[in-house]
Amino acid sequence: MENKNLEELSFEASLKGLEEIVEKLSGSSNDLEDMLHLYAEGVKYLKHCQAKLGEAEARIKILSEEIPTKAEEN
Repeated sequence: MENKNLEELSFEASLKGLEEIVEKLSGSSNDLEDMLHLYAEGVKYLKHCQAKLGEAEARIKILSEEIPTKAEEN
């Protein structure tokens, strides 16, 4: 998959793609070159998933800071 298309995928779609790659790598019918290619693709999906999670974490942190605490309410 091209990087541009990968960047447009949601977290869920990226995770599904990564799971499919792991399944293929678990099979014994791949030759070494195919496995290396799949591994490289898997790394791209993993990095994309990690980036999406990082974005979500940052958004949650911002939203959490906007919630007043009990001390601030009094």
